[in-house]
Order: sequence, then structure tokens, then C-alpha cells
Amino acid sequence: MNQVTNNTEAANVAAGNLKTLTDTQTLRKRARQHVEEGAVTTGYAADKEAVIQLLNEALATELVCVLRYKRHYFMAKGIHSESVKAEFLQHAKEEMAHADRIAKRITELGGEPNFSPDGLSNRSHAEYMPGDTLISMIKEDLIAERIAIESYRELVAYLANNDPTTQRMIKEILAMEEEHAEDMASLLEDMKI
Repeated sequence: MNQVTNNTEAANVAAGNLKTLTDTQTLRKRARQHVEEGAVTTGYAADKEAVIQLLNEALATELVCVLRYKRHYFMAKGIHSESVKAEFLQHAKEEMAHADRIAKRITELGGEPNFSPDGLSNRSHAEYMPGDTLISMIKEDLIAERIAIESYRELVAYLANNDPTTQRMIKEILAMEEEHAEDMASLLEDMKI
């Protein structure tokens, strides 16, 4: 009896959920409207211009991180530098991949990715801190990763359910930034030995 009741309740819930879905004819009609907007349909619930601005800030942050990691790669010296340099170079490549994903999403939303060097550091949440020793370089990279982590966590919360595609991308980038922070923290710990 319980199984029958549960099945009936599940069917009623499913039928109720179907009532909230848009019928096929309406979906087709809406898709034909504003075709020039590409992926941004009438169902897009976020403030598109605000999201584009936030993504351009994230793009600037990633680009500044690429530049900082590349400098650290070329400037790292000392007995422990080879393994650390390899980590810097790998992170620079991954940050550039993040920048590319963000730029692509900006264009999907109908915006223009801002790659201009003018004002890059002002748009970025992270700072370009060169560091003068291997330890200071690692610390600066760790600090920048921590800034990116907090920034991306806030962006994920801001997007909520209003832009699930952008939110999913940012969550994936956030996971990589957390991994980068852990890498830098481990390197810093290894340097104390």
C-alpha cells in the first residue's frame, strides 16, 4: 500500500511540474524572436550587462595572473627553483585557458571581452606583485589565488539560478583556483624545510 501511495504521489508531483513547463509551440515562437541575440533567450534571467562587466573583471584578473606567473617563471632562481618554475609555468597556462573560457562566454552573451592593457590592473581583482625572492613570489601567487577564490565564490552566489551556464563555468574555474592555491601553499611549506 505504501509503495502504491508513493508512486501516486510521485506521479502527481511530476504532473504538477509539467504544468510549469512551457509548451512546445510557445518555445518555438520565442526562439524565433530576437534571433540575433544568439544564446541569450527570453528565459535568461540575469542582468546581462552586469554579468558581462563582472566577467570582464574576471578576465582582467586571469590576465594579470598569467603575467605574474610568467614573470615568476622567468625570474625564479635558486636551488629549489626548477620545480617551482615548472609549477609557475603550468599555472600560467591554466590561467590563460581560464581567460579564454571567460572571453568566449562574454561573446556568447553578446558582449566584448576587454583585453585592453589600458586599465588592466584596475579591472583586475588580483594585483601584479613581482616578488623578489622565490618565497615572496610563491606568497604573492598564493595571495592572488585566494583573491580569485573569494571573487569567484561571490560571483557564483550572484549568478544563483539566473545564469546556470556562466555559473557552471565559474565553478569549474573556482575549483582550479583552489587547486592552484593548494599547490602554492604546499610549495611554501616545502620551502620552510
